Amino acid sequence: MGSADHVRAARKDEEMNQDTDARGQAEAGAGAAAVPAQTASGQAEANTGPARRASGPAGGNPAAGRRAGRDRPGRRGWVVAGVVVVVAAAAIGAVLASGAFRGSGRPASASSGYQTGTATVTRQSLTSQTQEDATLGDAGTWSVAVPASSSSSSSAASSSSSAAGSGTFTWLPQIGQVIHQGQQIYGVSGAPVVLLYGPVPAYRDLSEGMTGADVTELNRDLLHLGYATRAALGPRSGWDYYSAETAYAVELLQTKLGLTVTGMLPLGQAAFLPGPALVTGLGATTSLGGPATSGTVVLTATSVTPVVTVELDPSLQSEVKDGDQVSITLPDGSTSPGVVSQVGRVATNPDSSSSSNSGSASQPGNSSNSSAGGSGATITVLISLTHPNAAGKLNQAPVTVTITTGSVSNALTVPVNALLAQPGGKYAVEVTGPGGHHLVTVTPGMFDDAAGKVQVSGNLTPGQHVVVPGI
Repeated sequence: MGSADHVRAARKDEEMNQDTDARGQAEAGAGAAAVPAQTASGQAEANTGPARRASGPAGGNPAAGRRAGRDRPGRRGWVVAGVVVVVAAAAIGAVLASGAFRGSGRPASASSGYQTGTATVTRQSLTSQTQEDATLGDAGTWSVAVPASSSSSSSAASSSSSAAGSGTFTWLPQIGQVIHQGQQIYGVSGAPVVLLYGPVPAYRDLSEGMTGADVTELNRDLLHLGYATRAALGPRSGWDYYSAETAYAVELLQTKLGLTVTGMLPLGQAAFLPGPALVTGLGATTSLGGPATSGTVVLTATSVTPVVTVELDPSLQSEVKDGDQVSITLPDGSTSPGVVSQVGRVATNPDSSSSSNSGSASQPGNSSNSSAGGSGATITVLISLTHPNAAGKLNQAPVTVTITTGSVSNALTVPVNALLAQPGGKYAVEVTGPGGHHLVTVTPGMFDDAAGKVQVSGNLTPGQHVVVPGI
């Protein structure tokens, strides 16, 4: 080969080397453009990647640069996996901190966000009570009328028989006057008519050998007035019999009143009412000196004994019984004790009762039924005041009655709000102490709403602490 040929070959080799270097630089530039630049680490990789690619051709091994390019996605996968692991670890830590994986058997309050407190298990007396609206009034209103003549009246009683059937009013009480047992309630043709106590009105002549409820009330009155003795009347079971002792006691009463002494009690010589009578008015045709004919209303009166009337919902009838102790809150806010004296057996509509009872006693409180709370049927409950004077002059006044329906002493008790409802209608309380929290199954007994306590039975002892809702 000549020198010219050597020169041409050298130039050709040089051009080929330049082309190779240009291609290496172009590949390096393309590799740099393909690297993401979102993160600092990505940028570092982008800066390193082209250098590694550029060194490939320079080192005479382009394939090594291409392998390096294929290895890069694998390294990004490890980075992403590392981030996922960190996030998952943080989430698990938060769940554990919140207590979400605590055992389901643990009491809720141990991990609840609600504020709670504790109360002590005690032994004490509890009372069960119900509170009702009521009306304070008189124990009854009555009308007293002249009775018809009895066909059995004898001539021995002719001097007083004018009080039954016909005659002239010769004595009448004053309105507002209170008449008691054994006192004259009105007078006919100069003969006094005496007031005696009893629920059965006079309807016949009474004499020795007769029996009945009217004889029983007569014997009881004669005993209370001092004209008879228990020894003379004998056992109470025999007080329904008009005995010789009864006749003798009637003679003493007739002597006291200035009546003809006969030992028998003719119709019209006495008027029977349930108790003392406060005269509220005279009959429409009644006047001193006027005719006292059969059926004429002599006067109207009310009881002087205060009574509280409760119109009770029939569903509560079983909770109230005769003898239950009550507390009565009067209109001025003061309280007075009382006792249930009568519980009705039949539910009635209070709106259907009438306040007009000519010739007979009306039901207590029938002139007002504001405590009925509506037009539904109710059970009438009567309550006697332990201290009648506490009522003062109140009549038809609204009051509140708290009736004690039961009591228990030395009962194991917890606050009512400590009870936790459990499946199957059962209850439990959450006990807390040095050993932690645990549930104890209990059976509720009497509830004392006023004290906020409930009687319980279960594996509890006084002095333990139970969880209650916080304030």
